[in-house]
Order: sequence, then C-alpha cells, then structure tokens
Amino acid sequence: MTLTTPTIENLTLNVTQDLQVRASLDATFDALLEQMGPANETPDGKPLTMIIEPWPGGRWFRDLGEGNGHFWGQVQAIKRPTLLEITGPLFMSSPVISNVQYRLKEVDGRTLISFRHSAFGMVPDDYREGLVRGWTPLLERVRRAAEATRNKH
Repeated sequence: MTLTTPTIENLTLNVTQDLQVRASLDATFDALLEQMGPANETPDGKPLTMIIEPWPGGRWFRDLGEGNGHFWGQVQAIKRPTLLEITGPLFMSSPVISNVQYRLKEVDGRTLISFRHSAFGMVPDDYREGLVRGWTPLLERVRRAAEATRNKH
C-alpha cells in the first residue's frame, strides 16, 4: 500500500482555452448546447449520448438507456447566449467537484468562447493528461456547427 500526502497542486486542476467562432452569439450558444447534448462525441468521434437540460438546476448526464447512465453535473448558471456554467463530478468517478464555464462574447462580429474547467479533489493522473485532448474536440465541433449554421443563411 502507498500513502501519499495530498498537496494543493495535485488536488487542483485548471484548463483554459479561447476559441474564435465566425458566427453570432445565438448560433454559437445553440451549437454549444447541441454539441454538449444530443450531438456529443468522444474525442475519437464515437457517439456519446448526453442529455443537457438547459435551465438552472438542469442535469447534464450520459444516457445509457433503460434508466442507466452517469451523472456529470448540473447547470449552475445559464444566461443565454453569453454563459453556461456546469458544476459536478463530470466523467470522474472519484471524490472531485468540477466547475466548467463557457463564456461567450461578441468581438469584431465574431463570437469568442472563453472556456474554463476548474476542479478540486482526487483527479486521476490519466484524466488530468487527457482533459485538453477531450475538451478541444468539443469546442471545435461547436465552432464548425455554429459556422455551418451561419453559412446556411
């Protein structure tokens, strides 16, 4: 058995990323909800059946069917079309709490998404290493979906 003493460095996690989207705030926010929910995928492109209830206290969870699934979090704050904030364990089955924020603002006719994932608790090392690889594809899918919507008009 190995006993380690937790430090603030290995109990905290912060991932940030900014992304420019050539689409309106509304189109980008709608694409965000779609990509976090029914259009969600794993980083390698496999379907990841997720449901997001876009209201304060709404759940964000993986639906495995027949009443089975995995609770990821709850909507802590939503201010359409500029903020979506989720709090919960996310994909981690360990003693951890995460806060995920998507802040959107218009900058020079585009939408800037400022993403932040902060966590506190026992974040497994392999999850720590994979987090950027996991969030980047989701943000890219949001960008592509929002820009495709813009190009249809």
